[in-house]
Amino acid sequence: MTARRSTRTSPRLGAEAPTDAERARTVATCSAAWVHTLGQGTAPLLAATTTAAGDVLLVVPRSGGLAAAVRRSPLGDLPARLTVTRRTALPLRDPVRGQLELVGWLSPVPPAEEARLVLDFADACSADVLLDVGLTACLLRLEVAEVLLEEGGTCTSIEPEEFAAARPDPLAADEVDLLGEHAHPLAELCARVRLWAGEDDGVHLLGVDRFGVLFRVECPRSHYDLRVPFPAAAADRTAFGSALGELLDCARAQA
Repeated sequence: MTARRSTRTSPRLGAEAPTDAERARTVATCSAAWVHTLGQGTAPLLAATTTAAGDVLLVVPRSGGLAAAVRRSPLGDLPARLTVTRRTALPLRDPVRGQLELVGWLSPVPPAEEARLVLDFADACSADVLLDVGLTACLLRLEVAEVLLEEGGTCTSIEPEEFAAARPDPLAADEVDLLGEHAHPLAELCARVRLWAGEDDGVHLLGVDRFGVLFRVECPRSHYDLRVPFPAAAADRTAFGSALGELLDCARAQA
């Protein structure tokens, strides 16, 4: 790729990027998930999330084959792979931003823990189906042994302890609103990134996080994702506007 003009802020001033574990936890907040188990294949999921404490929880139909297979398992658990996909809300040729695979063992949540974990689930991901837990739905927990994050064709292995201890990006839940509220400055930044990219490359807004603005650069035969970092991380949606404005001021000064 040839660069005609860079919109990047100075590395000395730029905010850090999220860790692999933080990006994985952000993907884990998404609702597009499915589970594959030995002997059952791909089973329907009513909901899934990772709680603040790092518990990976699944809600499945109580009368379904997966719940029955877990109950019948002589070892008390069932090998499983939970896959969660994060997609951009923007129209792109390939909308997938990241795919997370959590591999481990599924087991029923003990009755004594069910009420507490349902509340933890609701704090992490509000879902109406939680009202059905104990009735037509049941709660399962995945003991995670392996965490794999795939982004842009690259697969990264993450220690389960690091995944459990990390936190999702605080702007993830507000991302769609932020894209709408700041559409004009984001469009200006996108135009500046196009000056940096090669003449044959297409540049499209991909999303935002507390560390900066992400773009998808589409080359004739491939694509890659690029983060334009803020001078300092934005702790919340209010700080995001200030950080974006400061980033544009830096870009205009370097033009």
